[in-house]
Amino acid sequence: MIRALLAVLVLCCAVPAAAVECRNISHDSLRYVLCEADASEDLRLFLNGTDGKVLGQFGAVDQMLTDRGKKLAFAMNAGMYHSDRSPVGHYVENGESQKQVIPNAGPGNFGLLPNGVFCIRPNRADVIETLAYLEQTPDCQFATQSGPMLVIDGKLHPRFLPDSTSRYIRNGVGTSADGKRVAFVLSRQPVTFHEFARLFRNGLGLPNALYFDGNISRIYAPQIGRNDSGFSLGPIVGVVVDTGN
Repeated sequence: MIRALLAVLVLCCAVPAAAVECRNISHDSLRYVLCEADASEDLRLFLNGTDGKVLGQFGAVDQMLTDRGKKLAFAMNAGMYHSDRSPVGHYVENGESQKQVIPNAGPGNFGLLPNGVFCIRPNRADVIETLAYLEQTPDCQFATQSGPMLVIDGKLHPRFLPDSTSRYIRNGVGTSADGKRVAFVLSRQPVTFHEFARLFRNGLGLPNALYFDGNISRIYAPQIGRNDSGFSLGPIVGVVVDTGN
């Protein structure tokens, strides 16, 4: 009888799993913020509000969601953008393509091929190298192109140097081979591309990972007290949950 009562109490009082789990971690003596989510969660990209103006801030995204009975559980800047905050590369929001894929090499980190696309589909999210993305033509509900790729099918980007001295605060995303596990990472100290890529491959065991940006990298992770602010951002990725009201 006592055991039955205890079982009922456990069922009644169990805390539901969070939509995203954020924590501070270290790898190779370097410090990072890691936020992991299952691809079955409500993952979205945000750029413009209902008025057509760039949202630009985590707070603006959250306010827009609040008006619809939802809220942000996590958010991060998600890809490079121009001075008007428009995406540099391919961008899809709510199934509508707003900018086509850029397959060619170019200046800056974005054009350091191979680059890639973060593609969100129902119950699946994948980092896909750009040429493979063009070949596969996946039906992404949301997509953002950025570069360079950090990890490509288990291998580090061929241009990354182990002894590089170029260090920045960096952020990016990695996905599992089955598309179910999504890991968003922001470095808590300046790191090289090689160090950042090793975290995804060696530390997190993810076969594909994509660089979002550096230096301007920001995160909204209320679980660990992070709500970074600053100048307006371009594309933002977030995990959306109901407010419970």
